[in-house]
Amino acid sequence: MSGKLLRLVCIAATAAGTVLVPAPATAVPEPETEQHNVADLLTDLQELYRKAEEATEAYNATEEKLKKQRAETDRLDRALARARLSLHDSRGAAGRLARQQYQSSTDISPYVRLLLARDPQHAIEQGHVIGRLAQERADTIGRLTGNERKAHELARKARTALDRRLALTERRKKERDEVRARLHDVEELLASLSRDQLTDLAEFEQNGITKAQKKFMASGALGSEHSSGTDESKGSTSSVRAPSAEGDRAVRYAVRQLGKPYEWGTEGPRTYDCSGLTSQAWAEAGTPIPRTSQEQWKRLERIPLDELRPGDLVVYFPKATHVALYLGDGMVVQAPRPGAKVKVSPIAANPVLGAVRPDPTGKPLRRYEPPELPEGATDGSDEGYEGYAAPAPETSTR
Repeated sequence: MSGKLLRLVCIAATAAGTVLVPAPATAVPEPETEQHNVADLLTDLQELYRKAEEATEAYNATEEKLKKQRAETDRLDRALARARLSLHDSRGAAGRLARQQYQSSTDISPYVRLLLARDPQHAIEQGHVIGRLAQERADTIGRLTGNERKAHELARKARTALDRRLALTERRKKERDEVRARLHDVEELLASLSRDQLTDLAEFEQNGITKAQKKFMASGALGSEHSSGTDESKGSTSSVRAPSAEGDRAVRYAVRQLGKPYEWGTEGPRTYDCSGLTSQAWAEAGTPIPRTSQEQWKRLERIPLDELRPGDLVVYFPKATHVALYLGDGMVVQAPRPGAKVKVSPIAANPVLGAVRPDPTGKPLRRYEPPELPEGATDGSDEGYEGYAAPAPETSTR
């Protein structure tokens, strides 16, 4: 067995959690066996990448919820401060009224005071004043009681909501880090492979992508996008469907990010993960969308693939764990995965789940000129093997 093949077989077995028994020295594997083992290794790696991305997208979703909860908690804190200030004022007013009542208290009945008064009319007016003071005291006590109840309820809501979100975030972070730890073991093995071995693995996957792309394009899934015609949704200088003005801005933003590294859980401006790129592209276009690929798939309007136009989002895998921004001509801009950079890739580089449109009411531009792609926009691996360096397991908190 060649050293190269033995190494690949060992890695495949390690990734699958199995124990290898060395084959007899005389055993000579058939070429199909080597290909089969590379395929097994690739399957294991892709599964780990998907699990890691799924966990990271779940963590990203929790981060977004936590941001919103923090804003809500800040609002509750401000309301609580106002309620406590009002409570302090109510207590001060109640104290003043109590002192006034004590200073003016007497054992003489108000009726007797009226009979003995030299000026009964003045006494009656005094009685009205006293009555108003009594009503004010009652109102103050009511406000005091209400403010105490409100302050207590606001404090309880703020504590409960924040504790719940913090607990959820910690749990999601633990899940993400567990998957990353599993992925780290395989990534260390990838980093230890020779350049030739990495090339074999990358070529094997790229051949699969090429076949999948050809099959996808031949299926007619994109409809008549590439045919010429008088459809006013087509740009006059391109066969690509014209996007809306917002879609055009989103595409141009994404193109400007080409070459920037992929990094878990980031949304620019120096590094991106898949949904970080798409969410920021549309935020820059003036149309904020959900942060994660799952929420983008869930909440944005779904469209048939044969209606794709630049700026639409293409979502991948059954659990919607990856997303890219459609560029046109069967190509997307994406942040693929660790070790890779933002690049232009075939739309079928991953199994397509469907597509969504962030601006369903946006009218297509009458004239559209696709952005000019920089040299090397499609260069580099869609798989993330080139120049790979295994990261250390993440231990810091965010």
